[in-house]
Amino acid sequence: MNAVSAVSTQNRARVACVVVLALTVLQLAVGAVSDLDQFQGKGFAGRLVAYPALMLLVPAIYARRRRRAATPRALPWSAFLLIMLPFLVDISGNTLDLYDRVAWWDDANHLVNWFLLSLGVGLLLAAADVRPRWALGWLIGGLGALLAIAWELAEWVLFIRHGTELASAYQDTLGDLLLGSLGACAAGWLVVRRRRDVASRHVPEHQDPAPAVHR
Repeated sequence: MNAVSAVSTQNRARVACVVVLALTVLQLAVGAVSDLDQFQGKGFAGRLVAYPALMLLVPAIYARRRRRAATPRALPWSAFLLIMLPFLVDISGNTLDLYDRVAWWDDANHLVNWFLLSLGVGLLLAAADVRPRWALGWLIGGLGALLAIAWELAEWVLFIRHGTELASAYQDTLGDLLLGSLGACAAGWLVVRRRRDVASRHVPEHQDPAPAVHR
């Protein structure tokens, strides 16, 4: 990918980040004031504050570091987009009532969303040149698993302990943790493979040694 193409891709990713954030906040606001069944007992008032803050946390950190850097680098908007997308997917699933209408939606949501989230985190970590390469994969998978645990704790505090899903919470939480960890490990594997492929393309072609000179 040449420099012009890379800049164009990042510009599109920046616009997509704004759109994803706006759609997420809009649906959160609707859910916080609506009396529709799919929004009840799911802590939308708390999510209206927490989700935008979490979506903007990583971009804010990188923007702050960029302002302080002697040679500022372009912000990794593609990675930011991957980190933001799971929040939109989760809220859209609630808006469309997919958690109640589609039996497999919750499981797919945890698997795919944690893959996207961990892929975004992995792209940021890959820029730090973590070595050896296999350690990067384990780091991404481990961070994804920790984030899955933190997510389940937050769900418990925000709405499960006072909601309608308490009876099935234990089994559901174990399944969510497993699927989230699998998604994170898949993202780790993909980032490591991509990094290996990029590195192999930059290895100079083998040159035959110069022939020996016989005297």
